[in-house]
Formats: sequence, structure tokens, C-alpha cells
Amino acid sequence: MVLLDRLDRLASELAAEKKAAWAVVAGGSVRRGDGWVTEIGAAGRLSERAGDMPVSAATWFDLASLTKPIAAMAAVRLARARALSLATPLGELLPEVRGTASARVPLELLLAHRAGLDAHRRLYRSLVLGQIASRRDVLREAASARRPDAAGAIPASGFAPVYSDVGYLLAGEAIARTAGKALDVVFEEQVIAPLGAAIGSARQLRARDATFDRTVAATEIVAWRGGTLRGVVHDENAWFWSSEGTSGHAGLFGTAAGVLNVGRAVVDVMHDRLDWFLTKEELWPLVKPRPLGTLRAGFDGKSEQGSSSGNRFGPSTIGHLGFTGTSLWCEVDREMVGVLLTNRVHPSRDNDVIRQARPAAYDAIGDWAERRRTGR
Repeated sequence: MVLLDRLDRLASELAAEKKAAWAVVAGGSVRRGDGWVTEIGAAGRLSERAGDMPVSAATWFDLASLTKPIAAMAAVRLARARALSLATPLGELLPEVRGTASARVPLELLLAHRAGLDAHRRLYRSLVLGQIASRRDVLREAASARRPDAAGAIPASGFAPVYSDVGYLLAGEAIARTAGKALDVVFEEQVIAPLGAAIGSARQLRARDATFDRTVAATEIVAWRGGTLRGVVHDENAWFWSSEGTSGHAGLFGTAAGVLNVGRAVVDVMHDRLDWFLTKEELWPLVKPRPLGTLRAGFDGKSEQGSSSGNRFGPSTIGHLGFTGTSLWCEVDREMVGVLLTNRVHPSRDNDVIRQARPAAYDAIGDWAERRRTGR
């Protein structure tokens, strides 16, 4: 991939390059002087269907695991309001899980992927079989999904980190219960609306935007779910657990501008510019380095080798990836944010071209940011 001067050209190349994805939006923001400079480029069409709508900067994407940073930030916002504590054991927030292996796990360790839980469970399997599952039983199964290598009492810093959607489903439910509202409403009130971000659950966006179903990028073709998924969450557990709402691990949709808003807020908080939203000290539990890996709480750090954020984003970089082909990286020290939204799972998840394309794409975004910063 050639490092390109404009982000619309970058998006065009990604959409053409061995079909990394049918729909591609690339965005960048960089701090210059007292403000942010932003550019967004778009290319492709919303699905493989000939004649489908072209992609634009306003295209909605299934954000997949980019939901997790929103969940973690909602938790610390509630902690700021003294509505909950990150130190509260899960069993005090979800009575159904008392007596399970996760009953005494603090919420913070769930957010940091250090609760000792399996990465994934097919909690949705009852849907495939046409059966009705008890939500209580599902919560208990998730909370009991302790890995064999994570036996015994919970260490103060948690078990060795293993990225876990199961843990975030539990954390999301705990946050919703504490707030006494649907989780997408909590996310809206605590994070999305304060930041003015174009992000929401399918039901929220469908209610707000009559064009949502026509302007959202398609994801996978799944026969047992009725064909092409479009305007419904791709993740099976999230679809099972929250339908058109959101779970803690997946369920939000957004535009590139919306995700950039979140990334800029993270950088601004870390530079003490957004204390009405969060202070650096309040955000620190989510972004601080933790032992035995790059995983933070709601965010990931930059790997020393082979990072998807490429080579231009430095060691202060934090962000997240989404299974559908989405990503956000924030370089805190140099105050630049990159977003790459694609539907790489369309028509099938058996497409990993984005893994090779993503680092070079972020190198291009980093080069763009440096030129904009210096006015060249």
C-alpha cells in the first residue's frame, strides 16, 4: 500500500486492494494549535450487491468490540457520580451469579479481561436450536466460565489477561442493573450524548434516522439468521442477549466522525482538557498499563511487534479493534487519532485481508496527521 496524502484516496485503495472490504471509511484527527484538524475519506458500496448505495462519511457501521471502550467509559462516569464502584464484586451487582466462580470478581477486573474467564462461549446456542433459554441460567454459565489456568482465589491484580467477550457481557449487564436502565440508554446518557458522538444501538438509530437501514453497511451472510445481516448486530451473543439494543461487548453502530469524537475525548482527557467529562485520574484505571500484556480496561495498548496501529503511532497509543473490521487508535503523546471502519466480514468472516492492510493504513493516517500538524 502506498502511503497516501488524502484519506479518501486511502479508503479507495483499501476498498480495491484484494477486497479487504466492500465498504471503507478512514478518518484522522490531529491536534494543531488550540483545535483539532479532521479529515474523513470513504470508498466502496454498502454491500456486494450491484447497485447498492455508495459509502460516505455518514455511513453507519457495526462497531463490534469498539462497544467495549464505551462500556468502560460509562462505568467510570457512573463511578464519578458515585453510582457504582469499580471495586464492587460482580455478585453484589448481579444477584444471579452469587455462588459462581465470578461472584467475588471486582468489576474492574472484568473490564480489564483479568477475571479468569473464557474468551468466548456460545451463549446463543438455544437460538440455533429454536429453544428459549433462561437469562438467569445464561448469566450463571457466563460467570462460571472460569479457565482451567485461573483456578483458586482471585489475585489482587487479576489472573493472566485473556480477551473475554463473556466478561464484558457480564460487565454490561452489571452496569445496566446498577443504572436501572437499558444499557444503550446508559451509554447514551453517560458517554455518547455528552460527547456529541454519532453512535447508538440499532433501535436508537432506527428511531432517530429513517434512512438507517439503507445507509448501514452490510455484514455477514448467515443462513440461520435469515441471510444478509444489515442493521442488526453481527455478534451472535449480543444479538441473543440484547436484540436491537446493545450488550457490553458488542451492539453499537457508529460513523467515523462519531468514533473520532470518542478518540479525541480520550486524548483531551489525558491532556487535562475535558475535566467536565472525566479527569485524567478518573480515566486512568482504563488506560494505565497492566502486567502480562497490552490489554488495559476497555482499551488495548500498542504491541511492540506487529501492532495493527502500524509504525507511525507511537508507544503511548491506546485503542481497540472490532471483529467486523473496525478499529480506533489514539496516540496520546502526539495527540492524533485514527479510525478505520470497514465491513470486512461481508459476505463472510473468512476474510483476513484487513489484518495485512490495517498497519499500512494507520501508517498512512499517521503520515497524514504529521503533515497536517506541521501545515505541510
